[in-house]
Amino acid sequence: MLLVTDAWEPQVNGVVRTLSSTNRELMAMGCEVEVVSPADYPNTVPLITYSEIRLALGARDDVEDRFLAFAPDAVHIATEGTLGWDARAICLKHKFPFTTSYHTQFPEYVTARFNWIPLWAGYRYMHAFHDKSGRVMVATPTMQKQLQLQGFRNTAIWSRGVDIEQFHPRLRGIDGGIYPADLPRPIFAYVGRVAVEKNIEAFLKLDLPGSKVIVGGGPALDELKAKYPSAVFTGPKFGEELARHYADADVFVFPSFTDTFGLVILEAAACGTPVAGFVAPGPQDILPGTGAGIVDDDLQKACLEALKLKREDARALAERYSWRACAEDFRRNLEPLPKERGRRFWHKLGDLRKRAKERRRIAREKKAAERTKTQ
Repeated sequence: MLLVTDAWEPQVNGVVRTLSSTNRELMAMGCEVEVVSPADYPNTVPLITYSEIRLALGARDDVEDRFLAFAPDAVHIATEGTLGWDARAICLKHKFPFTTSYHTQFPEYVTARFNWIPLWAGYRYMHAFHDKSGRVMVATPTMQKQLQLQGFRNTAIWSRGVDIEQFHPRLRGIDGGIYPADLPRPIFAYVGRVAVEKNIEAFLKLDLPGSKVIVGGGPALDELKAKYPSAVFTGPKFGEELARHYADADVFVFPSFTDTFGLVILEAAACGTPVAGFVAPGPQDILPGTGAGIVDDDLQKACLEALKLKREDARALAERYSWRACAEDFRRNLEPLPKERGRRFWHKLGDLRKRAKERRRIAREKKAAERTKTQ
């Protein structure tokens, strides 16, 4: 499979965690995967309002060579950035089927950032990208229904997973806990990007007992720190330190309306921390009826009710989600060419493939020579 994505390591976000975890499981299941990402290209520019994401420019010819040289059985285009559009154009040029995925409520995200851009314009952009896809993968039934109401066809569920060993209740209370002893309890925590589309102010404005903690970085960090001096802003955390921030919180608060799933919900639950959220895609699909969290149009009510929940029920929810099941969903949703048709397809493109392989060989040798010079 050829996986084309504008979001990839070393970026840290839910899309990258989903793609990298799915990729690892696919390879463990015997799939051969080639990833095309901005990390492969020197000419990149930052995405407006999200500088951590780099957009590759002028990469189409190389992406086409990689497609021809690799001769995949299936192509999945994960994001709607420059590489995504390049891969889409290449597949359409060669009449090769491809699938896509809908990771972000892009129209809502853009309107939240730039209120002068109407919602319909964002959806027109998304239709232009996804309408030629054989299957559009979405994370939840709510998102599937939402896209169907917007006229999207051929949607399919691709759920998510969580590492239940990395995120674990045993991390709670180590050495007295990750939070200062004098920080008033209970602790209500948010983990994620600190940006306007995450609706964090809806949480920070609440009248709640104890303390509010924001774990993460982003463009709205300085503004929110100045506006809400009573809240604790820790900055970004990773690995075990991140997991301990989840585990030592009493409630995890997820105020976003623009996420399509919310991996952080599962990470918090895996640490045994109950979740409070709005009735929105993600929380309303994952939490109701589980005892792991509360969804309500009144976020304050959800936060206070979540305090009463059992931490073991939150953990039990997370244990139902695995990255292997996620990868199996993904593989079922792919649209590979049938074997015989695939053989005929790549035989027909034999000369193109030979030239592409030769260009790839020359490019690799050139890079190797440049590395040798710099050593």
